[in-house]
Amino acid sequence: NTVFASQTGHTTGPSLNNDKLYKFAYSTEVYVDRVKASLQKSAGYRLSSGVDVNLLWRNPENDDDQLVKVMIKDVHVENVNERPAAKNIFNGKNTEKVIGKEYLQTLQRPMLLELVRGKVKNFYSYENEPAFTQNIKRGLASLFQLQLHSGPAHEVDISGKCNTTYHVRQDQVTKIKDLDSCEIEKQGFTSHNRILDVSTKATSATIYVLEDSFFKSIKAEENYALVLNSRRKTGAKIVSKQRLELKSVEAGPGLIAGKQVAGVIKTLDSSYVAVSLVAEAVKSKCKKCPSLSEHWKSIREQMYPEKLSKAEAAKSFLSFIQNIRKATKEEILQVIRSEKKELLPQIVDAVTSAQTPESLEAILEFLDFKDESTSLLQERFLYACGFASHPSEMLLKSLTAKFKEDIANEEIRETLVTVMGALIRKLCDREGCKLPAVVEAKRVILSRLEKAKKDDNVRMYLLALKNALLPEAIPLLLKYAESEEGPISNLAATALQRYDPSFLTKEVKETMNRIYHQNQRVHEKTVRTTAAAIILNSNPSYMEVKNILLSIGELPLEMNKYMLSMIQDILHFEMPSSKTVRQVLKDMRAHNYDRFSKTGSSSAYSGYITRGPDVSSTYSLDILYSGSGILRRSNMNIRIFDRNAELHAIQVVIEAQGLESIIAATPDEGEENLDSYAGMSAILFDVQLRPVTFFQGYGDLMSKMFSATGDLINVVKGLILLTDYSQEFQLQSGPRASVEFLGGLAIDISGGMEFSLWYRESKTNIKNRVAMFIAGNTEVDSFFVKTGMETTFEVETTLDFISTVQFSQYPFLVCMQMDRVDSPFRSYVTKYESLPSGRRYTARRGKAEPLAGNEYPLHQENSNMCRKVIGAKSDSSSSWF
Repeated sequence: NTVFASQTGHTTGPSLNNDKLYKFAYSTEVYVDRVKASLQKSAGYRLSSGVDVNLLWRNPENDDDQLVKVMIKDVHVENVNERPAAKNIFNGKNTEKVIGKEYLQTLQRPMLLELVRGKVKNFYSYENEPAFTQNIKRGLASLFQLQLHSGPAHEVDISGKCNTTYHVRQDQVTKIKDLDSCEIEKQGFTSHNRILDVSTKATSATIYVLEDSFFKSIKAEENYALVLNSRRKTGAKIVSKQRLELKSVEAGPGLIAGKQVAGVIKTLDSSYVAVSLVAEAVKSKCKKCPSLSEHWKSIREQMYPEKLSKAEAAKSFLSFIQNIRKATKEEILQVIRSEKKELLPQIVDAVTSAQTPESLEAILEFLDFKDESTSLLQERFLYACGFASHPSEMLLKSLTAKFKEDIANEEIRETLVTVMGALIRKLCDREGCKLPAVVEAKRVILSRLEKAKKDDNVRMYLLALKNALLPEAIPLLLKYAESEEGPISNLAATALQRYDPSFLTKEVKETMNRIYHQNQRVHEKTVRTTAAAIILNSNPSYMEVKNILLSIGELPLEMNKYMLSMIQDILHFEMPSSKTVRQVLKDMRAHNYDRFSKTGSSSAYSGYITRGPDVSSTYSLDILYSGSGILRRSNMNIRIFDRNAELHAIQVVIEAQGLESIIAATPDEGEENLDSYAGMSAILFDVQLRPVTFFQGYGDLMSKMFSATGDLINVVKGLILLTDYSQEFQLQSGPRASVEFLGGLAIDISGGMEFSLWYRESKTNIKNRVAMFIAGNTEVDSFFVKTGMETTFEVETTLDFISTVQFSQYPFLVCMQMDRVDSPFRSYVTKYESLPSGRRYTARRGKAEPLAGNEYPLHQENSNMCRKVIGAKSDSSSSWF
């Protein structure tokens, strides 16, 4: 009898001999570990058993239609790796104790497979059988599915409906299953930005060896590897193996006669039913889990405002979110309503970040936007919505409805519409632009901007568009950038700067060129330099670059120096337009000495904070002064990127205008009528926040200057959920694996400006204090045993940016300092195996290393100036006069 009985003309799939009992040894193993680790030290377990197989019935009309009985017996559960008795959770426990008597009996009840041409046409088992024993049977039954010719196939098995490919070589067949193609009910979510997300790679291969037209051995292996994109060392793998080996063939029971399979099954046992081969979801209940309010009490101490830049706060925040996700609306409200004022903002951060329908309902019921006294909590809620990792349409719909109602505090109204813009972009990025809630939110923002009369209202809708980045808003932004006064045109220009260059049409570039070269009217320096940055960042033509270079030398004093510095930064940092800039510089007329030797104190500089194999991060700092030495704009950016994606992690812009009168200086051309103003605007994780005003108008400035304590004003404080990944994987052998990665950030950003008329000095200070905690949990839950691995890492750091200006002489002295303090970095890996009885094995390894602090060098010119400024200070501090 040849291997493939098809050659003898009777079947095209494996064929069993009549009156024989095939005895197999079966085992399934599960391993969980770090991605690169060898399996010898992994957590996991092995389930082994005997399997008896015999043919019950063959279709008289079609040899290829066989009914087969499969029975699991002598079940045994043990560690997958040798463990000493003290560390072995199965030690001294027989299988009945581990699995449970009734479950074991169910597992050993036989199942029936109808095989037609090698595929499992029907899987018969008992109704109301526990899902987890049924899934173990499905895992075994799926192994019996086989095609005996090479090529692709669509198959339904325990993993769902999947694309498979067969390779046949003599008596060996290899089946490759494309796990990404499997259609099966999935729950879970991923993070909005790729850099903050997790990458998954899944493979499945089964090797069949045949003898006498039936199975001699089957070996299946399935691998899942998951890594954190931002730190690929942090990750997990799950390996699931199955082996079925033929031990002996004995004389077995004879066949049952019958024309139809249904009749045969009825005579056998009428309680058999056809069940789907696709796995059903199993959730084991948590037995000793604390309630939400008990959990909150255990972490409450870590959540006080003064502890918010500690890793422990970020860790508690993540565990709180996990528990909120399991809670009802009533349980959530009970925690919120029983807590005191200073802890409420942190609770609001967590409840909003949980992003379940229950948590959204609870928080909306609790917050009253008509009540001005709770505006701090309203703001925390709105920002947490803006940072949402996987926002729902329902969230945007709820916010749009609130925006149409009365809101007591005007700043909350501004924040609300700004956040609506951020949610529009996140939903559009996930193909949700046509959802009714998105269409309505877009309509509200665009139609109200067209009707807006007051500057404040215009500003609010422009901020929303700066977050939404809608292609259809570009013409509106161009109109405001070119035709409006200072702050409005500046905001419209910086909104255009955030678009991907591919959206910036010929019309955009023509407008930016008109603004920069002031072809139609005089514009402020801040708007002109933004326009130049947009041109230089969006694939500029030779002539555009040449005209910008030719303008240097004809510009106001400090703007000359700033533009020169911007061009040098493009060359030094090898930005995309550097090739064109180099070509133009070869034309000597543009590159003459006089043009490029301008004095001044403004500057633009970019550099790397970290360069790594996974992700790199860059900083850019640019500072523009007015001709009299007063700061006009300082802009600090940190961007994180990998090969495929970029994340604008942070931007802090401090802007000032109309401050010349303090030092009795002359304003620059076109800036004579500007109102005194200073303020700060921030972008955090791609979300533009509502700007903060330090002072507005001359009177406000004077009162603040004489009462200035140099205290910093808080811009952002709170807890942000960055990485939010949760997926379930159905393993071929039966159990479900769940993988969760959560990353939280506790953040505290503050900034301020102080003047000393005595020393003719001004100082700008931005302090970024952050603590990050990332936790990954990978678990395989087989109902009677759980095995998994927790991996965590945490870091706390402070980044200070200080710029000091001494304007007692020209060019005035400017010293910029950017420092990062020494930071502890800790990582832990814990592997575990546990039984429902509470018996548990854990192995934990940790490593702590300091990340050395760093003074970022910025540029040589700056270092020289800092020596002078710091030197001048130590000379003058000893005498009063």
